[in-house]
Amino acid sequence: MKLRAARPDDAETLRTAVSRAREETVFDDIGAPLLDVSAAGVREAAAEAEWSFLMDSDEGPVGLAIAHPDLDGTEAELLALWVHPNRAGEGVADELLARVGNALADRGVETLRATVPPDRPSAEEFFSAHGFARRGTRRSPAGDESVVVADPRALA
Repeated sequence: MKLRAARPDDAETLRTAVSRAREETVFDDIGAPLLDVSAAGVREAAAEAEWSFLMDSDEGPVGLAIAHPDLDGTEAELLALWVHPNRAGEGVADELLARVGNALADRGVETLRATVPPDRPSAEEFFSAHGFARRGTRRSPAGDESVVVADPRALA
């Protein structure tokens, strides 16, 4: 497998991979359905984010991570962390998160933030295992979500 920066022209292959995985959103792993799997939606999210990484295999995309800084540049939000269900447990999410952490640390970002819905205990466990601590909650259309944060340097 190869981890690289995502490009806007990856959108169609990524959409196909997510669709074949029978998932409705790219962001299922962190439970934040912000983007449908249309090529345009994926392309727009990847183009607008500061950091987008794609994990490829011979069969196509198997993982995606997208993060974007806040206006002040000291904190960033993890917008997407998706792994193809057939590759779960192979360390793809760990590698993607480490790459995001390295990229943020290189740019002086001090905090990476993610949100976790209450009905996703596995996501809460994943983030906790990677050094994220709970900051609080925020209201979303799906209900209250946990906000978790970590030092990007600790993710590498």
